Amino acid sequence: MSQFELLRNVTIGQYIPTNSVVHRLDPRAKMLGAAMIVLTVSFITKVVPILIMFAMILLIANISRVPLKYILRGILLGLPILVLVFTIQLLFQGWTEPVGRIYLEWGWLRVTRFSVQLITVGILRILCFIFITSLVTMTSTVTELTHSVEKLLNPFRRFGVPSHELALINMIALRFVPTLAEEMERVMKAQASRCADIDGSQKFWRPDKAARAYLPLTVPLFINAFRRAEDLILAMEARCYIGGDGRTKYVVLKGSRRDVVVVAGTVVFFFLMVLVPWPSARSVLALVGLTGL
Repeated sequence: MSQFELLRNVTIGQYIPTNSVVHRLDPRAKMLGAAMIVLTVSFITKVVPILIMFAMILLIANISRVPLKYILRGILLGLPILVLVFTIQLLFQGWTEPVGRIYLEWGWLRVTRFSVQLITVGILRILCFIFITSLVTMTSTVTELTHSVEKLLNPFRRFGVPSHELALINMIALRFVPTLAEEMERVMKAQASRCADIDGSQKFWRPDKAARAYLPLTVPLFINAFRRAEDLILAMEARCYIGGDGRTKYVVLKGSRRDVVVVAGTVVFFFLMVLVPWPSARSVLALVGLTGL
């Protein structure tokens, strides 16, 4: 029944209260810091700085006392797509560098130092994205994230940006990620009880068969999602919900010097990672004696 247990692999939107230093930070500081880390990872094109960023994210996870095994579960759901994307990169990126170290050349397949670097940077970049996004939701409640999004977007209200409505959409989206995963489990178990072949994990290397197996699950999942959305609308209207200006807040966010230091540190780290001429992975391997690579 492990292929039906999707909820335990959904890390985004799940809050883990460990009362760490990261948990006690202002959610606005955490969102700004995470945005700067994502921006930094997006600009990095070398292996050495991306490894440093990956180690820093693992250090943040250790400080927040969130189990690393729990963060790694978020990779399982997107693993088939990742394998497909990186296989395509392995097949086609080797021919974009006509001159360079060639590790393997067999027919139409060529593996070079350039293609290995691109695949390594791509894998670590996506892992950094998944980990830092999961850490933000694991160390902040949905309510805190909602208020922080609204506060961060408040300066743009003069330009017509509906900050409260966007924050509400963000809260509902994060809140319903685990709910939709649970709903998907129910649909899969109901289809399996009727002898439907939906075990896409056994068709890992055949994306076409996996898509054909999961296709019957999308229609009932979307129908249930629309039904839940209608119930939510009726519940909000029954409680006379009114958003926007004039609405008081139970949670009042208060920043501190520690939050300013965290955001400033991520900004400094961005310029450090992007502007410093970091050595290539080949130079680092040469220093440790692995000159053959």
